[in-house]
Amino acid sequence: MFLHILVPVDFSERNPEALALALALAKMSNGRVSLLHVIKLISGALEEFQDFYEKLEADAHEKMTALIAAQPDSGIPLTVHIIVGHRVEEILRFTTAQDVDLVVMSSHKIDLQHPDEGWGTISHKVSILAQCPVLLVK
Repeated sequence: MFLHILVPVDFSERNPEALALALALAKMSNGRVSLLHVIKLISGALEEFQDFYEKLEADAHEKMTALIAAQPDSGIPLTVHIIVGHRVEEILRFTTAQDVDLVVMSSHKIDLQHPDEGWGTISHKVSILAQCPVLLVK
């Protein structure tokens, strides 16, 4: 059913659960999983901060390796993508360009005492704007 599952990661404590769920779903349909980390672009400053972005990218690769290593071997094809850009835009662009069937991403729980807060999160925006199903893991 879901042949290509995308897991956007921000290296928070909720990411391993989202990845584990994506791997389980991919296993049920002989699918594959892509992990995507978007390094936030400082507007108009890509060339000036090239060394800074290279360091962030190297750090992201280390964290991605640790995230993958913490999962039991599922035999599911897993690819890593690290890009620089605007997070929501790049996640949405990736889903279209890479023919993603499902996005599985972490999301924080909304505080029911203040439900108007949290509507501007990346996960909320992706869940509304994505052209494929989105599963939010809380």
